[in-house]
Amino acid sequence: MTTISLRHARVRYGPLEALHGVTVAAGPGLTVLLGRNGSGRTTALRALAGTVRLSAGAVVWDGVDVTRMPAHERARRGLCLVPERQAVFGSLTVRENLELASRSYGIALEAYPPLEPLLGRRAGTLSGGEQRMLALARALLARARVVLVDEPAQGMSPPVAARTYELLSGLDACVVVAEQRLPPGLRGRAAVVHELRRGAVVFSGEAGEYESRAARRSASRPSA
Repeated sequence: MTTISLRHARVRYGPLEALHGVTVAAGPGLTVLLGRNGSGRTTALRALAGTVRLSAGAVVWDGVDVTRMPAHERARRGLCLVPERQAVFGSLTVRENLELASRSYGIALEAYPPLEPLLGRRAGTLSGGEQRMLALARALLARARVVLVDEPAQGMSPPVAARTYELLSGLDACVVVAEQRLPPGLRGRAAVVHELRRGAVVFSGEAGEYESRAARRSASRPSA
C-alpha cells in the first residue's frame, strides 16, 4: 500500500515563503490538492516530486524520509510527475513520446482514442487538450506507484475530462492531482481533498465533505 506525504513542509522562493509548514498525506486512490493560483498547490506537488527543495520539513514515501532524494531517483523508484506545462517532448512525434514510456502503447490509445490518428504528428503542434491527453497517456504507460498531475484536464472537453478522472481513479497507484476547483468528474468518487490558501492547509477531508461545506458557505452568503 503506497503512501506519500509532506510533513510540516516549508518552501522558499528567494525571500518569499510559498509553503508555511504544510502537512498533507496521500494513500492509495485519488488525492486532490485544491486551491487558487498562488495557494501553494503546485509547489506542494513539486515538493513531493523533488523538483523543488524544502527549506524545512520532510517528504515521506512509504514510511521512508526521501527529502534529500533527488527527483530523478524518485522517478526511477516509481514516481511519475506530469507538470502543467512542458509535459511532452514537442519535437518528437506522438508515437515517439509514447514509445519513450513503453514500446507497447496500445493501452494508451484505448484510454485516449483521439491520439491514434495523431501518431505521426509532432507533439508540439497539438492543441493544449491533445497535449494533456498525450501527457496522461504516457503517465498511464509508466505504471508508476505514485502519479502526480498538475491540472490533468486542462484544455480538455468535458467528456474527455470526465474520462481522465475515471482513468486516474482506476489506477493501482497513489494519485495526487492539483486543481483550482473540485472537478465535476470527481464528484461521487472516493477522494481525499486538501485545500490550500496562501501556502497553508485550510481543509483536509473527503471530497463529499468538502462539497457539503462549500454548499453551506454558498447558501449562507447574503444575496445581492
